[in-house]
Order: sequence, then C-alpha cells, then structure tokens
Amino acid sequence: MRLVISIDVEEEGLFSGRYLRTPPGVENVRELRRLEFITSEFGFPLTLLTTYRVAVSPPCQEILQYFHDFFRAEIGAHLHHWSTPPFQILPYSEPIRSDLLPLPLLEAKFETLLASLQDNLGVVPQAFRMGRFDIGEMVFKLLPKFGLNVDSSVVPLQRISGGQDHFLAPADPFRCLPDPSRPDNSILEVPLTIVPVASTTPQLIHQLASNISERNRNAVFTGFRYIASAGIHPAWFPLPSMKLAARLHRSRSGRVLNMFLHSSELKPGASPSFPTERAVNSLVDRIRKFLSWLVRTGPVEGVTLCQLCAKGSWGKSNFCEELKKHTDIN
Repeated sequence: MRLVISIDVEEEGLFSGRYLRTPPGVENVRELRRLEFITSEFGFPLTLLTTYRVAVSPPCQEILQYFHDFFRAEIGAHLHHWSTPPFQILPYSEPIRSDLLPLPLLEAKFETLLASLQDNLGVVPQAFRMGRFDIGEMVFKLLPKFGLNVDSSVVPLQRISGGQDHFLAPADPFRCLPDPSRPDNSILEVPLTIVPVASTTPQLIHQLASNISERNRNAVFTGFRYIASAGIHPAWFPLPSMKLAARLHRSRSGRVLNMFLHSSELKPGASPSFPTERAVNSLVDRIRKFLSWLVRTGPVEGVTLCQLCAKGSWGKSNFCEELKKHTDIN
C-alpha cells in the first residue's frame, strides 16, 4: 500500500462563505511546522499543493522552501480561481463553477499560478488540485497543456448541487484522457480516499436518487456520505472511521491511500471546525495515531503525487471520459 499525504496550502477566510479576490491573510502557512513529524518520524513525504496567494508571499516562500529542502516535500499547484488574477466581471456569484468561466480567462489564471510557483519557488509543478474540488471538463483538458500530469481533485461519494458529481468515482488512482484525440496526454487521477462501507451500495443509491427531486437527491447523497462511508481525512472523519477506510480499501485490493488536509485547519480559529489550540492539537494527534496504526498494520510506503505517477502501471477508467455527463451545471 502506498500513502500520499496531500495538503492544500492556502489563504485564510475560506470557511466563512466569502470568496474574496484579496484574502485576509496567509498566516496559517507557518502552522505547517506542526506536521514536520510526519516526515521526521514516519518518513512520509508531503505534497504541498500551493495557491497563488501563498506563492507570492515571501514568509510563505521561506516555509515552503524549508519543507522542500529538509523534508523532501513536493510543491504542486492549487488553483483558487476566485483569488488568482486576472479578473473579469461575470454574471455569477463567487465561487464561480470552473466550467462557467470563459476558457481564455481560465487559461490566464493557470498561467498566473504556475508562473508564481516557478518565479518565487523555483518549481515547475506537475501535480494539481482544483479549488473546491471543482474539476470540470475544461480544467481536465487544460492540465496537459500546462505540464500537469497528475491530478487529485476527485472526491468519491460526493455530489455537489449545481456542480460536480463524483459519487461513482473510483477510490484508487486511474488514468484518463482529457482529450481522446491526444492519447499521449493521459492524466493520472488520484482521488481522495473515501470508500463505501458496503461496496455495492453507491451504484444502487445513485440509480435510485436519479428518480427523485433535486432537494431529496442532495439529502440522499449527503446522508450516504455521513452514514455509509468512511475516509482517512483527519478533519472530516474520526479515527475509527479512518482505520475502517484503510482496512476496507486494502481488503478490496486498493493500492493507494490519499490523505487530505487544509493548511488553514492547522491554525486555531481559521476553520470553524478547529476554533482553539486544543482542537488543532487533537487534529494533529489524530494524524499521529492513524499513521502509527497504519505502520503497525502495514506495509505502507509514503510517496508524493508525482512519485506515485512514476511508480507502477495504472488502469484506465471511463469516469474522466464521462466527466461531462457527471457535471450538473445550473
């Protein structure tokens, strides 16, 4: 089993329901130091998926360089299109769905993000995650153009009303072709690890929900996520659920675990779920206990997203090819 620990390194203010062009700050990035033990004690490297606002901050640059140089962290790209220039007035409220953005504007935002990472951190990223997991058809098609050959924007068992439907996405990595006319430009998709407790139920639930009202459909999908699934993401799931998800995925011949976290969840008060130092310490302790358990029940190898892309062969899935059908743009 291989383990990826992918962290969205981003600005504050994202859990307030407001998506500002100029965020309130990036002070949370210094709290990444709380996670040094993941590499120093367990030997697992981090994948730091970094936004534009973080990349242009000199204090954040020092922290990211520190993790890159001393802890073998990989620095990837994380696009928050609402706060990445250039900007254009559009007839939608933020955050605008990625497939509603004009293609030239979306391309320009990619260029800004990637240039900021190269100019300020000296990296040419190959790994990517879309903000709010809003990976639509247009974003997928742009990834090869910008040299991004591994993505981690798919969340199995999640359906967003008016947005992406990833409910039936595979839990293990898979290859997909953003553009069928260019078979050489395949992307490795590495979903977050969220699995159903009963492996056959997602297809049945998805089929049944297609015949009910939108409101009830959303309630069914949300209820399933909280009641009948398990994941290894410490901000979303308790420790017993994290262990259950790893056990289930391994028993179903899963090859990769992909743990996810926001950097802002490490700063007390930057996330409603972690308002105090005690709450953040509990989150970090949950990570330590899970990794300790995972090593004991192993074997497990820690890799970054790009390292995973270079290891082994990965089968194709029709999920990417049917991405347009899986997108519900209102």
